[in-house]
Amino acid sequence: MTTVNDERNQDLVKEPLPADNLNAKIGVLTRREVEARILSPLIEALGESFGRDQVLSVVQRTIIKIAREQGADLSKQMKDNTLQDFCETLQFWTRDNALAIEVIEESEEILSFNVTRCRYAELYDSLGLRDIGTIFSCTRDFALIEGFNPDVSLTRTQTIMEGAPFCDFRYRLKK
Repeated sequence: MTTVNDERNQDLVKEPLPADNLNAKIGVLTRREVEARILSPLIEALGESFGRDQVLSVVQRTIIKIAREQGADLSKQMKDNTLQDFCETLQFWTRDNALAIEVIEESEEILSFNVTRCRYAELYDSLGLRDIGTIFSCTRDFALIEGFNPDVSLTRTQTIMEGAPFCDFRYRLKK
């Protein structure tokens, strides 16, 4: 016997969203601005009701989950998940001069670079959102590469978003 609540719950079950190709269409910098302009007032309103720290914690966990899924989708789009393939995907994050990157080393096992200018940090500053810019952007990096290729590790000790002069990205194929 089907109850009214069972029927309502079935309405809440959503099919997965279609493949996400927004990064290729509009670039990540524009995407992050749109997301920030939507999320920021929502976070503030929810924070007033449930506590800002608790809301930010949920937002961060959700963004990390999304980034991991986006990394897996990205590796499928690239047809492989090598560091060279990942390096090719940087075009989405650097589009519109969003990042100035200084490559230090690039091989089959290592991809090391510094970001010397980050327009993402500048964007969040201009929106008055620098305090949550790290959640909106920087925390995605580790989950993204984990989804793209779980055999690659990322080490980063500093970011421009947090006040450092550059971001140090060090990707390495795990032995």
